[in-house]
Amino acid sequence: MGKFSTLLRATGLAVSVAMPAAAQDASTVLATVNGKDITLGHVIALQDNLPDQYQQLEDDVLYNGILEQLVQQTALADEMAKDMTLALELGLENERGAFLSSEFIAQAGTAEISEDALQAAYDARFANVEPEQEFNASHILVEEEDTAKEIVQMLADGADFATLAKEKSTGPSGPRGGELGWFGTGQMVPEFEQAVIGLEDGAISEPVQTQFGWHVVKRNDSRNKAAPTLDDVRGELESELKSKAVDDAMAQVTEAADITYVEVEIDPALIRNVELLSK
Repeated sequence: MGKFSTLLRATGLAVSVAMPAAAQDASTVLATVNGKDITLGHVIALQDNLPDQYQQLEDDVLYNGILEQLVQQTALADEMAKDMTLALELGLENERGAFLSSEFIAQAGTAEISEDALQAAYDARFANVEPEQEFNASHILVEEEDTAKEIVQMLADGADFATLAKEKSTGPSGPRGGELGWFGTGQMVPEFEQAVIGLEDGAISEPVQTQFGWHVVKRNDSRNKAAPTLDDVRGELESELKSKAVDDAMAQVTEAADITYVEVEIDPALIRNVELLSK
């Protein structure tokens, strides 16, 4: 294919130069293979469906590559069509259906989502949602229960929590005075979470055992987590509404189609019997 490809690229370029830009449209013939024309429209249609990484190529590189691919593709298709088997015919029908249906889905997914629709979807999800409570806590982690009890007593006697955490905690938060920051339900192990929930702001727990060891927990503060704004979830809601628009369009077309299922007994295992296509 080397010399042929080089000649083809040169021919394609010559056609582009020889014809005025105004005269070039989708019907402009770029090559002919076994009597079949390959047009500028064919090239554009293939280009429009290429993955993004190919779209970054220079125009001339992309043009030449697509044209050469279409020429080769046409030649190979003609060769296979000389002995058109049942398997090939059915495969072509399936591919045509898959291509057209994917185009339908792509077009249905480009529907504009109105601001009213977005607001309605936002209200449906967040308007009546109970605010989630968040907590700010610190802890001192040690290996033994007796050590934890001693720390509780030291705190009761007036010791500073952050200072003790830096001195005695074996957890990674120790150097920060035991501070864990803000967290919501489900983010901590259950025993630790229940201990925090059971405290008042500013209170310190009795020793709490988890899989990591023994904790002395201080609940520093609590608050209700604000619901996200519409702009925070705009992209997510738009995606969901577009997906629903596609589903609705597919359902509408399917329901309107004239569909008849034939009452016939089929062994599901037959779908793996490719030999049937050769009969």
